Parts: sequence; C-alpha cells; structure tokens
Amino acid sequence: MINLRTLFGAYTFLVLAVLGIGKTVTATAFNPDPLFKDVASYKTKISGSDRLADIYFPNPKDIKTGTYSFPIVVLLQGALVDKSNYSNYASIVARYGFVVVVPNSKRLLPSRSQALAPLTSDITDVLKHMVAENSNSASPVFAIVNTQKLALLGHSFGGAVGLSAIANLCLESLSFCKGSFNRPKELVAGAFFGANLRDTKDEFIPINNSGIPIALLQGSLDNRALPLRAERTYDNIQTPPKALITILGVNHFGITNTNNPVGAIPDPNNSTLAQNIAVETIGRWSGLFLRASVLKDKGAFDYVYYTGDARDPNVAVISTTPKKEK
Repeated sequence: MINLRTLFGAYTFLVLAVLGIGKTVTATAFNPDPLFKDVASYKTKISGSDRLADIYFPNPKDIKTGTYSFPIVVLLQGALVDKSNYSNYASIVARYGFVVVVPNSKRLLPSRSQALAPLTSDITDVLKHMVAENSNSASPVFAIVNTQKLALLGHSFGGAVGLSAIANLCLESLSFCKGSFNRPKELVAGAFFGANLRDTKDEFIPINNSGIPIALLQGSLDNRALPLRAERTYDNIQTPPKALITILGVNHFGITNTNNPVGAIPDPNNSTLAQNIAVETIGRWSGLFLRASVLKDKGAFDYVYYTGDARDPNVAVISTTPKKEK
C-alpha cells in the first residue's frame, strides 16, 4: 500500500461512545513520546579492536528486576563526525527501549589518511561485543540486552554503509567493506538520515533488503546528500515496508548536537528548523520506526506509516507497506 502525506487526523481508538443528550465520546490518541524518561550511558572499547564506543540505554528505577530486554541498535557515524556529536540523538532513541551503541571507527581512507568512517564489519563486531556485555555481570547492561534483535541507524556515509549491509553487499570500491560481509540473522531493521546508495559511476544500487524494513530520513535543505538522491534510493528498496521521511527545514546535520560539527565537511545550507527540534524530530521518528519494525508495536507502525505526518508539521512521509492478503 502506498501512503503519501496522510490526509486524516491522529490515530485514535474508541474508549467510550454513548449516544444521547448530555453524553460525551472519549477517545485516546497514540502517544508518540518516549517510553522511558531516564537514560544512562557509558564508554567502552569494542572487543578485539581499538575502537571506542558510547553506549546509551534506558535506565528505569526497576531495571535490575529482570523484566527488561532491550534490542541492540548500532549507530554508524557520518564520515569525519565524532561519535560524541550524536549523544542527544542516541539518547532519544534509547528512550524508546533500545540499547544504542555508537562506535568511533577510525581507519585509512583512500582519499585521506586516518579518518572516522564506519565499515560493515563494525556491525558484526558490535553485535559480538554486546553479547559479551550482556553476559558480563560487571557491565552496566548486564542481562538487559536482547541479543537476538539488532537494528541499524546511520548518518550520511554511515547510512550508506548500513544500506549496503541490509542488502548483504560488500562494496569495497566504496570503502564500505573489506574482504567479505555476511548480514547477521539478527539484523531486522534500519533507519538512516542523510543517506543514499550509489556506486562509483554515480548510479543507484538496487537494495535487496529481503523484507527488512528501511526508513530514509532526509532533511529538505540538505545540500550534502540531496533529497532527490534519497528519493531514488527509496525507489531502489526492493520490498516493503519502507518509508521516506522528510524533515522540513533541516540540512545535513539536523541529527547532530550542533550544526556543522568540528571536523565534518560543512553543509553550506543552514537549517531553518531549530537544532534541538530537528534532533528531537529525527530521534522520535527513528525510535518509533524501530519500535514498529523491531518490536511490532502497532501504535508506532500506524504513526509512522499512516498518521504521524498529519500530527507533525515538520515532517512529510512517503511510505509503502506490504499488501494484505485477501
């Protein structure tokens, strides 16, 4: 089913309906706010490497009761963008019920010397590390990680790496991969901001996602990753569900704590939407997309694919969902 900008109001369900004079109808709307108020974080080194990572996770008062199991989310950074620039965004996504891991992947790039740029191998390395963390009684996330569910987030270069991973591709020519890559069976969703997937000839690469849900989040004012390229990439995602979520008035760095963070190649366009609102909007839509895709949250699914853009003046959505069997 194709869904352009939703024409109807918020998703609601009827609680009470009584006909007659003096009677009222009460309805309760789906609440898109995060499920958890408090988030904790810590720094670690990914096992078997020198990569540092920041880990964010929900921190309710009863976290030690054994009742929580949060899926893993790997946030793949944009090229030249330090992991610290994603702390606000990662914290928002974590509040939706996820353990968000943000590694710094420093390596040699063909056009540069040492630079921050993720690889597909970061995904499998982080997954292995989090399996170990979940079993380590000294770890802050001991026994609260669902190691059977993995999702990806990504910004710019990192988003392209994530798209290639979902397509189970090893694109050495684009410096996304070394040697080989096998998509982990745990990988079940991906949401990417300011990202598209093209080859060295600037041709768009088909994304055989095997039904894994993908959301492309795109700033309407992005002059580094052009909106048209996100549209072409969206068209190349082979199987639904998929969504193209445009954040109005936002440039390439609407996802980071500050515009044009130190070290990054700047976007000549400035956002017209305030930075904190941009980060909150991108974080909320990312979190709800992951809840819909990873946790099968129906309220989140309806918000992302049917009703959310009618409730959010800063967003426009194009989406495709699987056809229902008759």
